[in-house]
Amino acid sequence: MERKASLFKIQPPTYGNLITILSIDGGGVRGIIPGVMLDYLEAQLQELDGEDARLAHYFDVIAGTSTGGLITAMLTAPDAHNCPLFAAKDIVPFYLENCPKIFPQGCGSLGSILNTLKSMMGPKYNGVYLHELIRKLLGTTRLHDSLTGLVIPTFDIKKLEPVLFSSYEVSTHSFLDAQVSDICIGTSAAPTYLPAHYFKKEDKDGRVHEFNLIDGGMVANNPTLVAISEVTKQLLKEHPDFLDIKPPMDYTRLLVISLGTGSDTSELKYDAKKASKWGLLSWLYENNSSPLIDVYTKASADIVDYHNCVVFRAYKSEDNYLRINDDTLKGTLSSVDTSTKENLEGLVKVGEHLLKKPVSRVNVETGRYEPIENAGTNKEALKRFAKLLSDEKKLRESRCPDYVHGE
Repeated sequence: MERKASLFKIQPPTYGNLITILSIDGGGVRGIIPGVMLDYLEAQLQELDGEDARLAHYFDVIAGTSTGGLITAMLTAPDAHNCPLFAAKDIVPFYLENCPKIFPQGCGSLGSILNTLKSMMGPKYNGVYLHELIRKLLGTTRLHDSLTGLVIPTFDIKKLEPVLFSSYEVSTHSFLDAQVSDICIGTSAAPTYLPAHYFKKEDKDGRVHEFNLIDGGMVANNPTLVAISEVTKQLLKEHPDFLDIKPPMDYTRLLVISLGTGSDTSELKYDAKKASKWGLLSWLYENNSSPLIDVYTKASADIVDYHNCVVFRAYKSEDNYLRINDDTLKGTLSSVDTSTKENLEGLVKVGEHLLKKPVSRVNVETGRYEPIENAGTNKEALKRFAKLLSDEKKLRESRCPDYVHGE
C-alpha cells in the first residue's frame, strides 16, 4: 500500500545535511515561465518517489513575490486532505485560463488608448476577478497552515516599510498569521496595474494591526535572499527545526533553486537619449510598459542573483545554487499583463525552450550571464537537483526517530 500523502511531509533540516529553498520571482503573466520549470521538477521527483510527490514535500522554505507569491500559495496551501492545493502541472493551465480575466485586454488601438488613459487616473485593472479568484481558491487558510515554510514579501505604504509574511514568525508575531488570500492580494498589488490592498488582523492579545500593502516587488522581486535571510534568522533564534545547525549560515548546506519570470535586456528597449526627455508620465507609462517598474524590478532581481553568485562562489558551493531565467524576451512576451491567447501560449513556449538552454551564471567580473562549462541544460540541472532533493528527504526520514514509514 502506498504511503499516505501526509507522511510525505518533509522532516526538519536538523535531521539532514542540507537546507532546501525554492524561490519564485514576480512578473505577472510571466509566472507561466517558472510554472513550466516547476512542472518538470515535480515530474522528476515523482519518477523518483511516486506520483504523490509534491514540491512542498521537499523544500524547507518556498518564497515567492507577486505572481510568485500566488504560485507559492498554490503549492503549499493544504486542501481538505492536507495535501498541496495544486500540483505543479496545474499551474500553467491555471494561468492560461485565468489571466485573460485578471488582465482583460482592450480591443484594437482604441482599447489601447482607453487603457492608457485609465492607467493615468487609477489602477489599470480593478482586481475584482483576481481577488474573488484568490479568496475562492484559498478560503480561510492562514499562514501557519502552510505545508512547509512559506515566505512572501510585501510593502506597507502607510508605514513605508517591508512586511515579510513568514510562516516561521507566526508563533511569536501572531498578527502576521493573516489569511493567505490577503497576503497574495497584497504582494500582487503592483502600482499602476492593481489597487493597493488594505486589511486588518487581530493578534493573540486582541490588538488590531492594519496592513496597507502593495507589490512585494518593491521589496524583492527576486525573493531568494529574503528566504536565505529568514533561514539565518531562525538559526539565530534557535528554532527547533534548526537545532543542530549553528550560525553563522554555512552556504555549503544550502540547496537553492531560484526561478525568474524572464525579462527583456535588449539595448533597444530604453536608452538615455529617450529617458532624458521623459517626465513623470513617461517614466510611468511608455510604449505599453512602465519603465520605472521595469527598471526597478529587473535591478532588484539581478542584484540578488549577483550577491548569491558571489557568496556561493566564496563558499565553493556554486553547484548548490541554480538560477534559471530568460533575459531575451521580446515584444509583448516581456509584458506583465498582455494576456492574449497568442502571448500566453508564447510564454509556455519560452519556458519549454528555456529548459533546453544551457545552465548560465552571472560572471561576477563582468556582470553578464554566461553558460557554465559542462553544466548541461537547465532540464538536466533540474533533474540533478531532483535527485539531491529526493536523497535529502530520504536521509532525514532515516534519521528522524518519530517518522512513521508506511508500507
